[in-house]
Amino acid sequence: MPAPQKKLIFCIAGVLSFACALGAAAAVGTQLWVRGTILCTTGALLVNASGPELHKFIGQIEYGLFCGQRVRQCGLGGRPLRFSFFPDLLRIIPASIHVSVILFCTVLIVFALVGAGFFMFNAFGSPYETLHGPVGLYLWSFISCSCGCLIMILFSSEVKIHHLSEKIANFKEGTFTFKTHSEQFANSFWTILVCSLVHFLNALLIRFAGFEFPFSKSKDSGTITGAVDMMY
Repeated sequence: MPAPQKKLIFCIAGVLSFACALGAAAAVGTQLWVRGTILCTTGALLVNASGPELHKFIGQIEYGLFCGQRVRQCGLGGRPLRFSFFPDLLRIIPASIHVSVILFCTVLIVFALVGAGFFMFNAFGSPYETLHGPVGLYLWSFISCSCGCLIMILFSSEVKIHHLSEKIANFKEGTFTFKTHSEQFANSFWTILVCSLVHFLNALLIRFAGFEFPFSKSKDSGTITGAVDMMY
């Protein structure tokens, strides 16, 4: 592929990587990871609520990696309450998983910025043969994509398997018991998914620019090696 086209591809990949870093950083700081509704089962059972009456006992919950907000509703109107994971909820949540999610988010942002820098360097500079060259670009893209996948897997397990929404809803609730009525992942979670897909796309762009994947052997080298082996 001609050099101008390679520069254009590297510029596009660099811009995409930088945009992913900004998007991931913005996603980490928001509380738009999970949105849902919580049902006050104690209040609903006391009055035997059903149908339209049940809506008086359904509150809302919304949280991210550091903070969130819940609106408890037990028939007397909504009462909003803000909370933070550190240190308020650290005793009731799977702390190791939650900290791992934050750690991988940090790694994703850092390597997305590193990848963006090296993409631009390869577009306008003289790339080195190792980490600054195509092999390094594959490496940064692979690490960023892997971190994004790990973030989604760990956070999904924290929410679905460990019932994070119910633990948050029942935090410091001695009288009433809350149950998750509905929950869905919000914008910030899907931003991480988009970032992972973009880094995978960057790897394809590098391949499209004419560079082989790392550890791949060409057919010519295999043929030559076979011919040499036949000589001995």
